[in-house]
Amino acid sequence: MWRFLSSILIFSLLPVLTFAQAKDSTIKVKKDFLPTGVRFGTDVISLIRTETDETFSGYEVNADVDFYRYFVTVDAGRWERNFSSDADKYQNSGKYMRVGIDVNFLKKDPEKNMFFFGARYGWCTYSENLTVLNDPVWGAVGKTYTNSDLKAGWGEITTGLRVKMWKYFWMGYTARYKFGLNESDSGEFPSHDVPGYGKTTNQSTWGFNYQILFRIPIRKVRQAAPDLQKKP
Repeated sequence: MWRFLSSILIFSLLPVLTFAQAKDSTIKVKKDFLPTGVRFGTDVISLIRTETDETFSGYEVNADVDFYRYFVTVDAGRWERNFSSDADKYQNSGKYMRVGIDVNFLKKDPEKNMFFFGARYGWCTYSENLTVLNDPVWGAVGKTYTNSDLKAGWGEITTGLRVKMWKYFWMGYTARYKFGLNESDSGEFPSHDVPGYGKTTNQSTWGFNYQILFRIPIRKVRQAAPDLQKKP
């Protein structure tokens, strides 16, 4: 799996490096805070995990819109986990969202390829249940405990790439550092896993998404005239 992800990252970086080398340095982009397009897509890794990981099922959709070098982003997803052992079974299900802003450091690129840093606030609603199959004192039990309508929130610091591959088709990745988990009061047992975040025992954790995106243009990017050097 990690070899597959590494290959994807290298594949994403190549267009950016090639573009940077070939770029005419005399082209300037005007500061224009009116949006030029909307991107929307999905996280490939969530889809792969759903097919290959028996403990996970879910999806995530992504969207952003540009305001000069600042991109307002929205992510939404569904998350289900299933763990089992000889002693117990755990299951949760919920929905999550993230909103935030990315700052593009390739600010002179009229195509709006991105190398960015950003921040997010994430929150979710979910339910979970735990079935105790075998207690070391009482033996076989088979009792189920339930936590319903739980809520949680957290912060994220992000970085990543967005690369135009062909016309309206884009690819990219987001690495995210998640921290500051704040949970609502649990019900019959301590909450174990938060959709969109991960295990509640982690005070901080990392996440990674690889997106395929489509961009709907709203208007063309306005460019300033190139600097012309006078010959002596």
